[in-house]
This record gives sequence, C-alpha cells and structure tokens, in this order.
Amino acid sequence: MCIRDRALASPHSGIVSFDLTGKDASDLGMICGGIMDVLLDHIAPTPYNLEFARRWYTAASLSRQFYIFTHLNREQTQILGHAIWAPDSEEFFSTSFSREYLELLRPELHKVTTTEVISLNDERVIVERIRKTNTLFLFGAGHVAVPTARLAAMAGFRVAVLDDRSDFANADRFPEAERIIVLDDFEKALNGLEIDQDSFIVIVTRGHQYDRTVLEQSLKTGAGYIGMISSRKKRDAIYAALRETGIPQHVLDAVHSPIGLDIGGETPEEIAVSIVAELIMIRSRAS
Repeated sequence: MCIRDRALASPHSGIVSFDLTGKDASDLGMICGGIMDVLLDHIAPTPYNLEFARRWYTAASLSRQFYIFTHLNREQTQILGHAIWAPDSEEFFSTSFSREYLELLRPELHKVTTTEVISLNDERVIVERIRKTNTLFLFGAGHVAVPTARLAAMAGFRVAVLDDRSDFANADRFPEAERIIVLDDFEKALNGLEIDQDSFIVIVTRGHQYDRTVLEQSLKTGAGYIGMISSRKKRDAIYAALRETGIPQHVLDAVHSPIGLDIGGETPEEIAVSIVAELIMIRSRAS
C-alpha cells in the first residue's frame, strides 16, 4: 500500500522519514540525497477542525499572508492540534493552543520564510508561512506579454492583462490570466483597479506614447513595483516629458526601466524571463 493510501486508511497522524542517500535513491535516478521527513496529518471532521479549514480556505481565497501552525509534542509523535493566524487582521483561531502561546511564538516568526520547526517548552510547532499572493497588472497584450503572463503565473503571481484590443486581450491568448480587461483607451487604464504595495505593474504596450500614459498614471499609485519596457534613449525622452508635468526625478528613479534583469535576452521569451526574474527578486526582498 502506498503512503497516500495508508494515510487515508489510517485515522492516525505521524512523521515518516525517507532516506534518499541509499541504493533505492540511486536506482530511481535521484541526484539529490539527504533525509526527508513527511508529515502525514489526519485531520478528523470535528467542528473545530471544520472551522479551522474554513478559515484556512477564506484566508487563501483572499490572498492574505497568514501562518499555519501544526502543534506537536516534543517527540513529534502526537499532533496536538492546529492554528491559523493572519498578521494583517490579527485573526487567530486554534484547536489546541491559546493566543498567549502565540505571543511566545511571535518573536521567532520573522525568521520563517517557508516552513520551520520551532521548539517551545516541551512541545514543537511546525510553522508554515503562506505569503500574500502578489497581483501583476500587465499593461499590453502583445508578443512580450504572452510569455510574461505565462511565466508570472507559474511563479505564483495573480495575473491581470489590460489592453484596448479585444483580439489581443482574450482568454485564448492568456489562459493563465485571472483577469482580462479590455480598455476603452489607455488614458484611464488604471481606473477602478485596487493597487497597493503588493501590486506589480509591468508596462509593455504597443507604443511609447501608451507606455508614457500608463506610466504617468502608475506613478500616482502605491504599487510596490513599476517596470516599463524601453530602450534607455526612449526612456529618457519619456522621463523628460514627465518631469515637465511636475513629476520629480526621484520618483522616476524608482521605475525599473529598461525592465528586467540584464541577461542579454532578445526574443520575447527571453525578455519575459528577465522580467519575471526581476519580479521574483523584488518580491523576495519584500518578504
């Protein structure tokens, strides 16, 4: 019986260790060794656990940052319960420990990037940090936008594509996009959009005039990242025009243009890789 079937068939939880250093690993063609511990967590359908699952689903649906706690005894042989905590709203729910216990854990949470095991008193807590999902607003639906949207979605961004051409901005070209908005024009491209520090704006329209129009609007938002595709010459011309409208140079200096990491890419796909690599870098620094 495979591990999955055993976990489903048994009402018990526990940690199973796998040795990936021996002959079995070599026979499977694995080149990475080490010991892997897997938590098989049986969560019974009790009222408390159902409420825990509901809150987990709600937090994930709202793309909030939150923490999941799995509470174990020191020997890690018994799961005592689970908890969920959303720092932004201070929403907390636990099937096993109190908010006072959470306060004891809190000083250690800034060290958690993905998953950590924290020892506290005679117990241990597996802490999983679920990051808020960043939204990428992709202005332009041309040949660079297509692979950029695909790679950004694969990297965990929620993608919104905006263009004034319905034959370009559509689900057939952008199946990975969560939202596709066909604009009347670019003059009011950001109207109605909820843009905050967790939002990323990438400007890859079909013309420099449209790029400038979208950039000028974007600079009035609180977006955590604004990037614009351009040569340095065209960028400098756009910046000069925007300075004449009263936008200070230090605001323009925060724009990522030419956009993307300098990897020497030339094709749309290579440019998309450089753009998304830069998005990932900025996102990681903000975590």
